[in-house]
Amino acid sequence: MTNNENQAIIALEHVVKRFPSGKTWFTALKDINLTLGRGEFAGLVGPSGSGKTTLLNLVGSLDSASEGRVDVLGMDVGKMNAKKSATLRKKHLGFIFQTYNLMPVYTVYENVEFPLLLLKEKAGKRRKAVMEALEWLGIESKAKSKPARLSGGECQRVAIARAMVKKPEIVLADEPTANLDAENSHHILQTMEQLNRELGTTFLFATHDEKVIKYLKRKIRLFDGKVAADEIIQS
Repeated sequence: MTNNENQAIIALEHVVKRFPSGKTWFTALKDINLTLGRGEFAGLVGPSGSGKTTLLNLVGSLDSASEGRVDVLGMDVGKMNAKKSATLRKKHLGFIFQTYNLMPVYTVYENVEFPLLLLKEKAGKRRKAVMEALEWLGIESKAKSKPARLSGGECQRVAIARAMVKKPEIVLADEPTANLDAENSHHILQTMEQLNRELGTTFLFATHDEKVIKYLKRKIRLFDGKVAADEIIQS
C-alpha cells in the first residue's frame, strides 16, 4: 500500500471481470484488491492477456465489473448510469491511447480544445488552457497543423495535451509509447513525469514496455488476471 493511502482516489475491492467465450465464460480479472493514492505514478505491468487493459477500462468507467466494487474519486462506478459515467470521464479523467485517437479534420488546437467544449468552458478560458497545455508539451508552434502533418511523437504529445488540458485528477494511459521510438518515448515519459510532479495528477499506465516501466514509481504486476506483485519504487 502507498504513503498516500489516506488520500485514495482509486479503490478496487474483490473485483472480478468475466467475458462470454462461446458457451462458457472467460475470467479476465480474478478477485482484484487494489488502492491508489492521489498523485501516484503507477503502472499495471505484465504480459499481453494478463488483464491490464481490462482493469484500466473498469477504472475509466468504460466497462463494469462482473463482481466487486470499483470506486473512483469516492464514487461507486458500478452504480453509475451511462450519463453519470460520461460525466465522470468528461470532468475528472484523462485518457491516453497508443493509437492517439486524434480527429484528422481538426487542427492540433481544435483537438486539444475539444474536452473543454464538452465542458462548455468560455472561449477565453479555453484559449488560455489550450495554449498552456500546448506549451507544456512543447508543441505550441503546431497549433494550426492537422494531425496528418505531424510525426508520431508529435501526435502523442497532442494526445497528452488533450488529456491534460482540463487538469484531470486521474490520467489513464494504455500503452502510450507503443508506436514511438526510444527517443520520443523518453521525451513523452519525462513530460508526463513532470506533469505528475507539478500538477499532482495521478497517472495509471497499462504497459509491458520496459521504457515505461523504468519511469514508474509503483509497479503493479498482473499475471493471469491476478495481482502477482505490488512494488513501490524508492527514488
